[in-house]
Amino acid sequence: MFLLAFILAGLVAGPAAATHRDGPSPGAPGVGDRLFPTLGNGGYDARHYHLELTYPTADPLQTVDGEVTMFARATQSLSRFNLDFADGTVSEVEVDGRDARFALEGEELVITPRKPIRDHRRFAVEVDFTAGPDEPVDEFPFGWFTTADGSVTAGQPDQGHTIYPVNDHPVDKATYSFLLDVPEGVTAVASGEQKWSRTRGGRTRSFHVMDEPMASELTQVAVGDLRVIDRGRAQGVDLRDVAAESCADQAEPLLARTPSQMDWMVDRAGRFPFDTYGVLAADQFFLYALETQTLSLHPCLLFDPELIPPELAQVIMVHELAHQWYGDSVAPESWSDLWLNEGHATWYERTYEAEFFGLDFEEYIRAQYEQGDQWRADFGPVAMPASNELFELFSPNVYDGGAVVLYALRQVIGDRTFRRLEREWAQRYEGESVGTEDFIRLASRVAHRDLGPFLRDWLYGTETPPMPGHPDWEVLPPGEPAPESQQRSEAREMELRLRKH
Repeated sequence: MFLLAFILAGLVAGPAAATHRDGPSPGAPGVGDRLFPTLGNGGYDARHYHLELTYPTADPLQTVDGEVTMFARATQSLSRFNLDFADGTVSEVEVDGRDARFALEGEELVITPRKPIRDHRRFAVEVDFTAGPDEPVDEFPFGWFTTADGSVTAGQPDQGHTIYPVNDHPVDKATYSFLLDVPEGVTAVASGEQKWSRTRGGRTRSFHVMDEPMASELTQVAVGDLRVIDRGRAQGVDLRDVAAESCADQAEPLLARTPSQMDWMVDRAGRFPFDTYGVLAADQFFLYALETQTLSLHPCLLFDPELIPPELAQVIMVHELAHQWYGDSVAPESWSDLWLNEGHATWYERTYEAEFFGLDFEEYIRAQYEQGDQWRADFGPVAMPASNELFELFSPNVYDGGAVVLYALRQVIGDRTFRRLEREWAQRYEGESVGTEDFIRLASRVAHRDLGPFLRDWLYGTETPPMPGHPDWEVLPPGEPAPESQQRSEAREMELRLRKH
């Protein structure tokens, strides 16, 4: 997702505290996520991460020296605790400035401090590590991977800890700071705002802060031959796009639309939740876009009009921009709540497409509605995905199926109330990690009626309910071919394969 002060006064939502009345005990090696049971860790609430990365050379593929300091608060009396970490090495660990024992066990960094950490106590853990980007082996690289001129990060859903040691679950958001050290002539950017940059002795160091809470899977650190484009301010937000020099000129006509797209989204979702925003165009072949916080990741090929129609590229940019409210600022408390991210981003993506590029929005919804039973059979209910496998978790049922649920809700509560709900959801839970039941409660409050049975039927049911206001709409039986309009939509998406995941 993803700081100025290392010791923070405000609370950041974290894993629920455990109760241990019999003295110190180990923190749990996971937060209990239904789909990713070993992801994240229990026993503490991460408050802030300070990440220092030193890139020895300008080569894209290299080993990077890192140091991460996590400032946290214990939620139980801890005899030991874990961070998630994989694909790297650890040389030293300190807890509150004193050497601590540690061991890498699978994807867990198990840390044993010299003395137990008392419940509610604030503490700091510093980890010296090495890691580095990998060369992509297919068109869907995640984690930390190389580009033609450097590297970028893409931690969703469970790859943040392949970049640095971290409590890698969106339920435990924290603020961040980044100190990046690169060879002179290389540009480094990160989530949040750059506070300073200095070049001396052939090296450039820059300091970046992410003052709002961020989930680890949303961290962006990009280095390479990059052009940083200052677009001034829109809606009180500092705008800066970042593009690989190899595609910056080609991308400019579309990147220049960032201010108008910001205006459009603020009109609908309310005040932007961060101080800065921009689009990152990376020179690597990958077939998705990702809502890394305040600097959304896109491949250069998205901005090539010979490959991708510019109107489709704009729609994808809006999808990732919408995520800054829905998915980044308001993060899911579990990965079963993914529809809250993707259903909302798809809603605004398609609304934008209807407003500017002639999409028949109702025809689109009807085509997705007809596939509802097939998707539920293949992938599980909208708010209860059956699998954490990438293409089953990030399935049409959480994207388009999620948008269908929002349409059904609007049919029941009316457009005016729906618009008020959308803004209140984004503003009320800004900076928090919340779930499907929170959405149901807020919807009921805003609409002044109990929407629990209605929404739970849509979100958890194995069969698609009737669509309010459209008694003539029918759901196709599983196994029946999709209608021609749906086939055309799927053909476009499969050909370009640029809808995220």
